[in-house]
Amino acid sequence: MKRTSKGFTLIELMIVVAIIGILAAVAMPRFADLVRKSNEGATKGKLGSIRSALSIYYADNEGMWPASLAGMISIQNDAGTAAKYMASLPERKVGGGASGENNTEEIGTIGDVGGTNGWLYNLTTGDAWVNVSGTDTKGNYYTAW
Repeated sequence: MKRTSKGFTLIELMIVVAIIGILAAVAMPRFADLVRKSNEGATKGKLGSIRSALSIYYADNEGMWPASLAGMISIQNDAGTAAKYMASLPERKVGGGASGENNTEEIGTIGDVGGTNGWLYNLTTGDAWVNVSGTDTKGNYYTAW
């Protein structure tokens, strides 16, 4: 009587494990890079919302910039039910730093970039930047955003 075996041999299983290992070794660096890119995209979006709030504040107050970014948070809308410009100062996702420092601001100029606070704001010109020295995944400085 002839016996037919069903299943995989040990060598076939070892080949599959080796292929999975190679794929994992290639995919892990790509995954880490994707996480960094997503944090950069989130920070760019939050910087855009800060700049939009500043523009609206400037228009509402006839050419006056706020004394601080945090000062825009406490201003209520006409009905008094919600913040008019920003509900809260967003958290910066790039550049490390302690979690409490990433959603605060520092008042200064572009030359002051590199502190630990999340955002840099110039109250004279109304400009806002990401307060991190260094470059993103494309080699651009964070302050060029």
